[in-house]
Amino acid sequence: MIKLFKVKEKQRELAENAGGGPPIKKQSAGELRVHKDISELNLPKSCSIQFPNGKDDLMNFEVTIRPDDGYYLGGTFSFSFQVSPIYPHEAPKVKCKTKVYHPNIDLEGNVCLNILREDWKPVLSINTVIYGLFHLFTEPNYEDPLNHDAAAVLRDNPKLFESNVRRAMAGGYVGQTFFARCM
Repeated sequence: MIKLFKVKEKQRELAENAGGGPPIKKQSAGELRVHKDISELNLPKSCSIQFPNGKDDLMNFEVTIRPDDGYYLGGTFSFSFQVSPIYPHEAPKVKCKTKVYHPNIDLEGNVCLNILREDWKPVLSINTVIYGLFHLFTEPNYEDPLNHDAAAVLRDNPKLFESNVRRAMAGGYVGQTFFARCM
């Protein structure tokens, strides 16, 4: 009986491709969902999305955030997104490509955002993740840090934290770490 289904499936594929063109690549459920999420994006004016591999690769893209408020006002921060074929059952992998002095983003670009880890649910979307990243810049959280030094400064001396953020965004050293200009 299994062979019968394989024969029927092969006949269906042949019928679909009878036009003489190349075989049609089927999209995974993850690709279909990403396509839907991207078509329904409702981003803040200060966020944009780019597809460096072209619109045919929706599973890998970049998001740029330009905070319009808070410590990071005037900065430009890029994030890469890699979406799994089993999305939305697995959160996208997000990395900050811009080296930033931030309590919730380490110097390697790892991002500490609860919805990318334990609080991820399939009902969440790419739009939700982008808003979460945007929120990290308007209200950095020293209580759940990846960069413990930046978190301690934010908690204990917000004025020094603001000065360190400005120095880092202008292109300079904070302690022993050099940050490229991102303003």
